[in-house]
Amino acid sequence: MTARITVQEQMTGHTQTQIAGIEAVCDLSGALYLPSLSLLVVSDLHLEKGAAFARRGQLLPPYDTLATLKKLDAVLARYNPAIVISLGDNFHDRAGSALMPDAFRQSLTGLAKGREWIWINGNHDPDGVTGLPGMDADILSYGGLTFRHEPQAGVATGEIAGHLHPAATVRRQGKSVRRSCFANDGQRLVMPAFGVTTGGLDLGHKAFAGLFSKPSLVAHLLGRDRVYAVRFGNLRE
Repeated sequence: MTARITVQEQMTGHTQTQIAGIEAVCDLSGALYLPSLSLLVVSDLHLEKGAAFARRGQLLPPYDTLATLKKLDAVLARYNPAIVISLGDNFHDRAGSALMPDAFRQSLTGLAKGREWIWINGNHDPDGVTGLPGMDADILSYGGLTFRHEPQAGVATGEIAGHLHPAATVRRQGKSVRRSCFANDGQRLVMPAFGVTTGGLDLGHKAFAGLFSKPSLVAHLLGRDRVYAVRFGNLRE
C-alpha cells in the first residue's frame, strides 16, 4: 500500500500516513504516534552520549541527555500515550543507563509513570537498561506490527525500525535543504533519530538498499515548524 499524503496534512505540524493499514502520525519531534493503539514510538535517543565520549577522553557539551528528555517530555504531553516503545540505541553505550545521573533517572521514571514502557535493545546498548521502569526486548510484535532496532531486508509487512537515522535532501527556491525524516513505503517504516546529537544517513545510501518499494516510498521530512511529505522520486539525488 502506498503511503498517503494530503495537502491539509502538510499544512500542520505533522503528517499522517499508514503502516500495514494502521494509521500513524509522523510528529515534528521525530516521534511516531499510533492513535488506535495509544502508542508512541521514538528511536535512537542515544542518551548520555556526551558522558560516553567523556569516558573515552573526548569532551562534548554535556547537555544532550537533558535536551533529549525535555523533547521527550513535550511529545508525551502532546499525545499522552498508554504505551511507549523506544526502538534501541536508547543509550549511547552499554554503561549509559547504569551511570546516568539520578536527576535524569528520576525524570525518566516520571515520564514512564502510568504507562507501559518498552526498551528495544540496540547495537549501542544490546544488554538493555539498568534501574529504569519498563521492560527490555530485542523484538516486539504488537497490534499487527513488528518493532525492532535494525530493519531487516526483504519482505516486511508492518515493520517499524530505527538504527539508520534516515535523512533526505530537497531543492527549494534554488537551495538544497537536508533534513532528518521518516521513511515509509506503507509496509516498512524507518524512524528518524530522536536524540538531539544524532546525525542522519541519506535515503540514497546503500544501507537502505532492498528495504523499500521505491515507487511507494515517501520521506516525511522534519522541517522547522512542520513535516513535509515528499515522494522518493522527487528527492534530490
